[in-house]
Amino acid sequence: MTSVWENLTVDARDPARLARWWAEALGYQITTERPDEVEIRQSADRLPGLVFVPVSANKERKNRLHLDLRPADQEAEVERLVDMGARHVDVGQRDVEWTVLADPEGNEFCVLRPKRG
Repeated sequence: MTSVWENLTVDARDPARLARWWAEALGYQITTERPDEVEIRQSADRLPGLVFVPVSANKERKNRLHLDLRPADQEAEVERLVDMGARHVDVGQRDVEWTVLADPEGNEFCVLRPKRG
């Protein structure tokens, strides 16, 4: 027996705002919106989703789990995400081929280069 990956849960000070930001970033849609959780997915019947839940504390450390995004054009995507409110962050990555950004609540994620051949 195996499990099915249903969701990745994200703690958020403002779940609705952060869910909307990620929905725009990923081209997802909001599938559930309640005071205790907001879920986004590519489509209502497609897994996995991202679920944003309220917390009272601010993020204090580097994430132990993060998303990697692989756009067709890394530079253009980084610019788009920064224009949406992401910011460049240094998590000790040094000289690498990906760009580390943080969403509006400080959650790190990586924007990778397109896959080669």
